[in-house]
Amino acid sequence: MKPFSLVKRDRPLVENGHLAVRQLRYLPAVGAPYGVEVLSFAALRETDTERRRTRLQRPDFHVLALVTQGSGAHEADFQPYELHKGSVVWIRPGVVHRWSDVDGLDGPLILFQPCFLPDPGLETMEVTAPACWRLPSQALPLAVLAAEHLDREHRAAVRSPHLASSALLSHLLAALVLRVRPGTATPPARGATGSGQLEIFHAYRTAVEEHFTHWHRVADYAQALGYDVRTLTRATRTATGTGAKAFLDQRILLEAKRLLAHTDLPVGSCAHRLGFRDTGNFTTFFRRLTGLAPTSWTATLRPGR
Repeated sequence: MKPFSLVKRDRPLVENGHLAVRQLRYLPAVGAPYGVEVLSFAALRETDTERRRTRLQRPDFHVLALVTQGSGAHEADFQPYELHKGSVVWIRPGVVHRWSDVDGLDGPLILFQPCFLPDPGLETMEVTAPACWRLPSQALPLAVLAAEHLDREHRAAVRSPHLASSALLSHLLAALVLRVRPGTATPPARGATGSGQLEIFHAYRTAVEEHFTHWHRVADYAQALGYDVRTLTRATRTATGTGAKAFLDQRILLEAKRLLAHTDLPVGSCAHRLGFRDTGNFTTFFRRLTGLAPTSWTATLRPGR
């Protein structure tokens, strides 16, 4: 079976004066339409002979990677990370990232579609955490076993379709996610204290992703979802450690940075695309959160590009 191709199934967004961002769509290999695919960094290097992995890309699917040996580098939404044995990388849909240097490392590389995990809370878990973190040494062998089990079941499903089970693959992926997540706590079970808060946050986060370009007030989301602002704030703080307004502002800011860094849109057009009344309002928002005007922030990117 030919593995998922990060070379053939992309659409480059070329912008003059800016680095192109490749928009990647989830298209599994023939014979493996299960919503998840298990590869490795070695397989990525073998199929990506043009080294497109080192260029900016924005997948519409999740990428979960575990480094089992070697060292390298990765970048996600303007943040560089060093990769070493035990590093975990979780790229969520929409994140702009690139494998800066993965020539000297190996480990499993799992691609999966949104909503493939059996519990929505697993997908929103650690949503505000960095894209990369390091596993404790005692947890790494257990994470490798979880990844190997998923890999074996996936290969068996491909070779023998009568053995295929999306539910089984989904739950094995969930086991891997729980094993590699930062910290040791697990999300509360459905019906347990705290699970309702996570369900409310999941609904809020989903709504934010859909409407953040034109809804900038938490009150708008509260009205649409049937909660009050305080309920959304408590739920968001429980899930992320920050309030609902701060969560919304950071999502808008992240998209603003992506537009400023990866397109030639003028500041006014970025403001319009993100739902601000005018350029001045957008500039005030951006400066409040970053300490810099949009043009000044963009200028800081040039020396390292």
